[in-house]
Amino acid sequence: MSTSAFIGGYLNISKPQDWSSTDVVRKLKGLLKVKKIGHGGTLDPLATGVLPICIGAATRFADTLLLGDKSYRMTVELGSATNTYDSTGDVTHQADWTHVTREAIEGSLEQFRGRIEQVPPMYSAIRHKGKRLYELARKGIEVERKARSIDISKLEFVALHRNELILDISCSHGFYARSLAHDLGLALGCFAHMTELVRTRNGVFSLDSSHTLSEVEEATATSDFGWQDLVMPIDTTLKHIGETSVSSDQLEMIKYGRPLAANSISLDHPAEVDEEVRAYDPDGNLVAILIYEPQRLGWRPLKVLVAA
Repeated sequence: MSTSAFIGGYLNISKPQDWSSTDVVRKLKGLLKVKKIGHGGTLDPLATGVLPICIGAATRFADTLLLGDKSYRMTVELGSATNTYDSTGDVTHQADWTHVTREAIEGSLEQFRGRIEQVPPMYSAIRHKGKRLYELARKGIEVERKARSIDISKLEFVALHRNELILDISCSHGFYARSLAHDLGLALGCFAHMTELVRTRNGVFSLDSSHTLSEVEEATATSDFGWQDLVMPIDTTLKHIGETSVSSDQLEMIKYGRPLAANSISLDHPAEVDEEVRAYDPDGNLVAILIYEPQRLGWRPLKVLVAA
């Protein structure tokens, strides 16, 4: 596969422990020799698992990854809290945990299911007056954080081994696993912190179909562009919107950002205002995302993936 034929796509990476998401991007940028590359959702260095990487034109669709639902398996240590809410921090409180039973845990989990308000940890990348919260925390400064509304659609007990609790979680964008571990410890009256986190799913990307950095290195060692065989196409994350085909003449208009007439796009339903569709050329290649704006004469190219 030549570089000219490659527009972009996603690499579903299994992030190793002790690597930041930025570390992974930096490593891949050097391996793949591409200019545009980014990740679709930060994972703490402690965490492992699914880290979608956007390459080329796919970087323009990073929002579809950031806002998607995610799933995790989290391990929590009962009996102590830390300033970071995970095992990388300093212990701040300790308490006896031997009274905690599965029944008590199941009862406490109920309050964290559904739509809840969650306060982000101080050790997070959220900005406060231009500063990252973790920068302030490292200086011993703590500020009030606004609670955020999040959705936890699944929160299931998996196992309890002495003071090690394992949970399965599915949640919305904005969820902090470390905050859940900390808050659950308070609810159980024994304190707690997160010791392990594996992201098992990020939208359509699953851990089962992910690739290690070593596998990507092996692919590049075989061929300069061998890694492209591991890439998932851009429309992998766009199946929630409709699709249509455009002619060669329409493609030329799209390349220059010109709108297409409202009746020139074939759909199996009446178009709605601001509806988006995937547009494919006669060869079946995704070339653009179109948006229906009848006040602007029809279908406007929202994101064009091919050069004029």
